[in-house]
Amino acid sequence: MKLTERRVDDLLQAFRSPDPTPGGGSAAALAGALGASLLAMVAGLPKSRAATEEDAERLQAAGRRCAAIAGDLTTLVDRDSEAYDLVVGAYKQPKRTDEEKSARSAAIQQAMRAAIAAPLDVMRACAAAAEQGVVVAALGNPSASSDVRVGFELLGAGLRGAKLNVEINLGSVKDAAYVETVRREVEEFERAIAHEIASIRRP
Repeated sequence: MKLTERRVDDLLQAFRSPDPTPGGGSAAALAGALGASLLAMVAGLPKSRAATEEDAERLQAAGRRCAAIAGDLTTLVDRDSEAYDLVVGAYKQPKRTDEEKSARSAAIQQAMRAAIAAPLDVMRACAAAAEQGVVVAALGNPSASSDVRVGFELLGAGLRGAKLNVEINLGSVKDAAYVETVRREVEEFERAIAHEIASIRRP
């Protein structure tokens, strides 16, 4: 059964268990999914600040986009755990002969990229949801402003948590060009969400 198909108390029990998965990467994705879901909820509330039909359409579009991103992040809760399992499996491959050592090394490098891709996608999704969240913050029901803020805080936590997993796995990748490309993407997502969070905190 997928993690996200479990009851809440069962899911929390899975996080508390001594098993390595689900771990921090799945938790980061879950935080992001909650944040995006809150923004989608606020976008759908009545009594919004949308003064024109164009504003109303922008708010509805932002809500739909946040809901879709929440779905993507929900998928990433399981995908992150699956990526970790790939890494563990790669390290368990035999290494008795030179051929086995070479195959094992290649498998580890491939698994590490999968383990980086999942949290990197979490960062990307959290940044995208925050971008839409600015519209929700500006046009959504003012009585739900605290829900918007909580949504942004969860997206920020999800992005920062995912970054930690990206960075720890990058240390095991030998392809310097790939590492540099990923680091640039990480910085881009960090700058983007920092800008969006700052914009809604302005008085």
